Amino acid sequence: MTILGIETSCDETAASICNDGEILSSVVSRQIIHSKFGGVVPEIASREHELLLNNVVNEALNQSKMNLSQLDAIAVTQGPGLAGTLLTGISFAKGLGIGLQIPVVPINHLEGHIFANFLAAKQLKYPFVCLLVSGGHTQLWLINGMEKYRLLGETRDDAAGEAFDKGARILGLGYPGGPEIEKLAENGNPSKVFFPRSLLSKDSLEFSFSGLKTSLLYFMDDFEETSETSINDVIASYQQAIIDTLIEKVRRALLYTKNETCVIAGGVAANKCLRNGLNITLPGKNIIYPDLAFCTDNAAMISYLGELKLKNKRLYPIDFSAIPNQKLE
Repeated sequence: MTILGIETSCDETAASICNDGEILSSVVSRQIIHSKFGGVVPEIASREHELLLNNVVNEALNQSKMNLSQLDAIAVTQGPGLAGTLLTGISFAKGLGIGLQIPVVPINHLEGHIFANFLAAKQLKYPFVCLLVSGGHTQLWLINGMEKYRLLGETRDDAAGEAFDKGARILGLGYPGGPEIEKLAENGNPSKVFFPRSLLSKDSLEFSFSGLKTSLLYFMDDFEETSETSINDVIASYQQAIIDTLIEKVRRALLYTKNETCVIAGGVAANKCLRNGLNITLPGKNIIYPDLAFCTDNAAMISYLGELKLKNKRLYPIDFSAIPNQKLE
């Protein structure tokens, strides 16, 4: 079975070809135009998708040495995401699907991130814990099977990726903030400045990062770089506060569920400090990460999951629409 995947939930225009569980191509065009605005402008993102989608899909087909007539179905992100960008991808997918007379499968973007781990670990078995950590979500899930998900805990306010991006803005860094903070933190001392780690004093599996962001804001109001404390020390300490919280919650979730395996999903899964910290703190556990290319938004996870859903004999009416606030259930 050959599936074309399309992803347009935010500012990455992506297409991928999956054939019998193997990714033959994965093309991602990142909209760098948003960097000068310090964040994604939804209207601009939608227009960029319209301009890029045709070329990105053609490139995915060319790289896989496939053509449109060989496609069995199209999988497209339905949500969550920006309403306009989701509609752009869905409209493109529906038009192509109707023209080719093949099914169009709506995919939950969050579910796609979870299943990206099967691309890195084919031997992955249910059940397992998942830390889903991105710009819009920070959640812990128990995954008992496809569409058998139990929410263990989630953020009460900001997501971890949001804390990175907002922290970067306070620090005067570029967008996206996560990679900028990670790069500069390598030259800083993560123990130099103390920032709060919320909700660690009890057995909660919930997260909170708004207080950390506020703490950084107040700290920077009075901060002057000295030989004792550099700006990179502040950045490294801020990152460490986020990472420490994520690691402790993963430890608790594995203990609570009596599970040995945790997969890390979402854009923050690419963070080296998080990966190293988990490996050091939980040496006896099976911690699985997606390939770096499949951590951030991509269509490989969409095409792969679309094929799995079709093989489960699910039927999908063509009249579905975008769900910007779609939940994982």
